[in-house]
Parts: sequence; C-alpha cells; structure tokens
Amino acid sequence: MMEAINALGPLSAPAGSAATPARQMETTFSDILDAMVADTNQQQQNADLAVQQLHGGGEKDLHEAMIAMEKADISLRFAVQVRNKAIDAYQEIMRMQV
Repeated sequence: MMEAINALGPLSAPAGSAATPARQMETTFSDILDAMVADTNQQQQNADLAVQQLHGGGEKDLHEAMIAMEKADISLRFAVQVRNKAIDAYQEIMRMQV
C-alpha cells in the first residue's frame, strides 16, 4: 500500500510542457486505489496461507503467522479508512450548493 504511494515520487512538469496539472500525473487516483485493494487482497491471502501452514504443521512458525495476520489486519483497516474518507468527501461534495 505505502509502496504504491511512495512509488509516485515527486510531481514535476516535463520541460516545455503546458499541460494541465491533471495531465502531468502518470498515475491516477483510480490506479492507486486499485493497487491498494490488490495489496490488501494479497496480504489477506498471505495471512490465510500462513494460518493453513501453521495448522498443517508446515514451515510457518506461530510468530510468522501472527505477523502475517497483523499485516493483513492493518492493511484492511487502512483500506476501510480510505473508503470512509472517500465517502465523506463525496457526501460533502453532494451537500454543496451550486
């Protein structure tokens, strides 16, 4: 999740470009959200696999399974908070008078 945000890097206009700020960005907000959801899903799958390996007597230790589950939990909580903020922003925009 944070890797996707950090991967954006600084925003700067190409030399001699008169493009609008929205066109300067190569990564859209939708792309960032898609990456965040995919990362959250991957974290959940990793946690599930760690628990299955723990129950099956596989290579995973208890602490590795717990770490994977906590990473998945934090990732899901972050995604829910982003969703809540997006809904709040949408509702605020809809309350604006034109």
